[in-house]
Amino acid sequence: MRIKRKKEIEHKRITVGDIGISYLIREAPAIQEASKAKLKTIPETHTILFLHGFPFNKNMWIPQLEDLPANYTGIAVDVRGHGNSTMGHGFFSVDLFANDLLEFMRKMDIKKAVLCGLSMGGYIALRAHELAPEKFSALILCDTNSLSDDNAGKLKRFETIKSVLKHGTRAFSLTFSQKVFSKQSLKNNRDAVQLIKSSIRRNNVRTICATLLALASRTDTTQHLQNIEVPTLLVWGAEDELTPKSQAEILQKNIPNARFVELAACGHLPSLEDIEGFNKEMNAFLVGLN
Repeated sequence: MRIKRKKEIEHKRITVGDIGISYLIREAPAIQEASKAKLKTIPETHTILFLHGFPFNKNMWIPQLEDLPANYTGIAVDVRGHGNSTMGHGFFSVDLFANDLLEFMRKMDIKKAVLCGLSMGGYIALRAHELAPEKFSALILCDTNSLSDDNAGKLKRFETIKSVLKHGTRAFSLTFSQKVFSKQSLKNNRDAVQLIKSSIRRNNVRTICATLLALASRTDTTQHLQNIEVPTLLVWGAEDELTPKSQAEILQKNIPNARFVELAACGHLPSLEDIEGFNKEMNAFLVGLN
C-alpha cells in the first residue's frame, strides 16, 4: 500500500558522496504560479526538510508535503539505505546520516531550512543541528529524544537484530507496526498501518540491522539542547509507548524556544495518525516564522 502522491510532488534522485539519495519534492506553489505567469521576480520562499523514522521511508511525509503553506518548498528524503536511497559502504551511524543530510543540502544549494524529524529523524535532526546550527532556521521534533541508549536499550536493539536475522523483515513489520500506532489507529486507520508495514518490508535485513546498530551507538545530544536558539515545535502522540512524554519534557525543559503540542489518540506516528491535527500545528508554526 502506498499513499498516492499528487502530480505536483516529484520523485527525484541525487548523488551525495558514496550514495544516491532518493527524495520527494513539492515546489512552493508561489514559485509554480510565478513561473506559469512568466514573472521576472520570483517571490521569497522557504524550504522544509522531512526526515522519516526507523525503518520507514519518505512516503510517510506525503500528507505533509501536500498541505504546506504556499511559500514553502517541501522535501522528504530517504535516509541512506532506506526506501530508494542506496546504502553505500553499509557502516551506519546517526552521525553519518546527519552528514549525508548536510551534504544533500550543499548539493541542492539549500542555504537554510526548517528541519522536521520523527523518531530516528529527530535523532538525525538534533545531530545535524549540533554539527551546523547555522543551516537551520527552525526545528520540528516529533516523538523523539536526545538521550543515547542505556544498556537496557542497547540490549533490546541487539535482541531485535537477532530476531530480524532469524525471522526476516515480514515478521518484523507485523510486530513493529503494532508498537508504533495507538489502539484507535490500529483499528480505524488501516491505510496508515498498511503503509508502514509495506515500508518496513521494502528494507532489506542488512539495512535494518545496520540501522539498529547505528541507533544503539548514537551520541547523546542532551547537552546541546541549550544551544538550540531557533524556534522549535515538539509534536507528540499522547499514546506513544516508544518515546514517553517524560522524554518530551527533557526537550521542552532544555530547548529555550520550544513549544510542546500533544495529539490525542495518537501513538508514535502522529503525522499519519492525525494528519489534519498535525498539519494544522505544523502550518501554524511555519506561518509564524515568516
